[in-house]
Formats: sequence, C-alpha cells, structure tokens
Amino acid sequence: MRYRDLRHELKAALARSGAASSDFDLDHGVAMTPGRPLREAGVLVGVLETDAGPDLVLTKRSSALKHHPGQISFPGGKVEPTDQGAMGAALREAKEEIGLDPANVEVLGALDSHETVTGFTMRPVLALIRADFTPRAEPGEVAEVFRVPLSHVTDPARFSVQSRAWRGGRRHYFAVPFGPYYIWGATARILHGLAERMHK
Repeated sequence: MRYRDLRHELKAALARSGAASSDFDLDHGVAMTPGRPLREAGVLVGVLETDAGPDLVLTKRSSALKHHPGQISFPGGKVEPTDQGAMGAALREAKEEIGLDPANVEVLGALDSHETVTGFTMRPVLALIRADFTPRAEPGEVAEVFRVPLSHVTDPARFSVQSRAWRGGRRHYFAVPFGPYYIWGATARILHGLAERMHK
C-alpha cells in the first residue's frame, strides 16, 4: 500500500463514527466515580509504511515504572501546560520516549477518548510516520520499541475479551496478542475502536 493510499484509508476511518471508551466499559454495572478529577493525556498511534505493509509503532514500558509496568502502550503521556493539547503531548512524548522527530510525523486527526482507571482521559492521535527512523528508547521508562503489522491490530477477528481478578471481582478487557507481546487493556481497547472504524 502506498503512503497516499494509506493516508486515504486512515482518514476515511477517522471520518466514520466511533464512541468514547473506558477501562471498564466491558464490565456491566461497573462505572467510574462520577465527577472524579481526570488528567488529560495524549498518545501517538503512529503508522509507518514499509515494503511489507503498514506497521504500528508500540512500546513496552519499563518494569520499574509505578503505573502499568511492563505493559504494551503507545508513546505518550500527560498534557503539560506548555503542550498544544493532547496532540502536542503525544508528539513531545514520542520524541522523548522513542526518538521520533515531530517533523517526521503527519497528524491525521484524533480518535475517540479513553478514560483510564488511573484517572486519565487519553486522546489517541492518529498519525503517519513519513519515513523510517531509528528508535531510541528512553532509559528508565521504555524497555523496548517494536512494530506490529497494522493489519493484525485492525482485524476485529484477532481480538478477544479476557478477564482477570481485580479488587475482589473480575475485570474484563480486550486483548490482541502479537508474538511475545501481550497487547491488552487501554491500548487494545483503543485499537479495537480503530479496527471497528476501519471495517465499517
């Protein structure tokens, strides 16, 4: 798929309707605390065209982190006062976490927001990475930078609903594993929303 065709496909997906999500929207009867304070965050859903097809760039978080250690995530983080909203935070964090130059990124638009149990409203920023780059994982925060075929994580048939014990009950979530990488939780939920948009 050529860059121009990929842009057209992703822009078409953005134009289709979607819906906001949360870490608990698969658990009927469980809701976030109404009115709880939420911090805004931006994450980069960065797609890179390769000879073998489009890839999505993801990270494996350091096992030393306080929140979500060792989990698979998008580059990103909380919005700082100096950022231009979630998009600015996503681009800044991608540069800090994986060494991706913002000048090498074409932002296409924003996907639906996702509310996390840790008190963030995540805004996924869908973007094309213009040219291949050499990732530089930020020490202490990112254990690994890797790629997964976009076709894998936008195929609804590859997603399953799984669960685990959580605070005396069970928490359900989407998962879309790829090789040794267990992609689940907020990352998989956002990708499931993108998959739905791309297959409408």
